[in-house]
Amino acid sequence: MRKKKTIDDNVAIQVDHVSKSFKVYFDRANTLKERLLFWNRNRHEDRLVLKDISVKIYQGETVALIGVNGSGKSTLLKLMTQIIYPEKGTIQTKGKLVSLLELGAGFHPDFSGRENIYFNASIFGLSKEEIDERLENIIDWSELREFIDNPVRTYSSGMYMRLAFSIAINVDADILLIDEILAVGDQHFQDKCYAKMQELKAQGKTMVFVTHGMQIAKKYCDRAIWLYQGHLKMDDTTEKVVDEYLKLCS
Repeated sequence: MRKKKTIDDNVAIQVDHVSKSFKVYFDRANTLKERLLFWNRNRHEDRLVLKDISVKIYQGETVALIGVNGSGKSTLLKLMTQIIYPEKGTIQTKGKLVSLLELGAGFHPDFSGRENIYFNASIFGLSKEEIDERLENIIDWSELREFIDNPVRTYSSGMYMRLAFSIAINVDADILLIDEILAVGDQHFQDKCYAKMQELKAQGKTMVFVTHGMQIAKKYCDRAIWLYQGHLKMDDTTEKVVDEYLKLCS
């Protein structure tokens, strides 16, 4: 195992020689009966998703992760938030981190939006007293006051995103990791979210987000990291990386 490097003072996230693979099963036996009768069904292969990735995200940067579907972008984001762990290499972060990786993650469908604010914000480390103080701001920013006491299973995907994003920006995080859930909302709320991200950037927050919107990456990000088939293809200014990416895709 590689010796963990000391993270520099100006670095928010340090990814050091990280590799990650997943088992992909073919015709998997799910029940005990199937396992006994078809004992040879659990054939699988180890599919390498990320190979020897090393990047540093500096404090106050807004970084886009780009690449075609299956290139490893979301996997890298999940590794950064420590939902999953690498087989090789290390990931270190500095500061309070929140993530928006999947719609409704951390929400209980049978409880109201208001109750889920308490559940979700507590996962991010806020006390009940702190949530009490921020509750009205969270509800107002989400624009869901009319629905806040309804079960979240009745919410649309856009409403899920509104509530999740509103909670995330109200927990005073140093690092915000966002998968492409912002594409779900309507144009008004997307614009509101991106304006908030600009505000957080001005406050010196660090943000990393997965996007397929190249114009969005150019507009909001200082830097872009391009993953290709699990490898680090390019890491440079957003303009340079996006232009090279679009050349390959054209």
